[in-house]
Amino acid sequence: MRVFVLLISLAVSGCGVVAAPCRVTSAALDMVPLVGHAAATPTDACADAIDPK
Repeated sequence: MRVFVLLISLAVSGCGVVAAPCRVTSAALDMVPLVGHAAATPTDACADAIDPK
């Protein structure tokens, strides 16, 4: 049972790594004046779907 719990926790902890490209792209888009926040909205949604804050 302990091995199963350990494997599940390791699988879930990797979600942040998978969401990193979405978060980095979103941060880069947020820096664009005037349209950055609107342009970053889809990548924010992508990152939140993969790894909720």
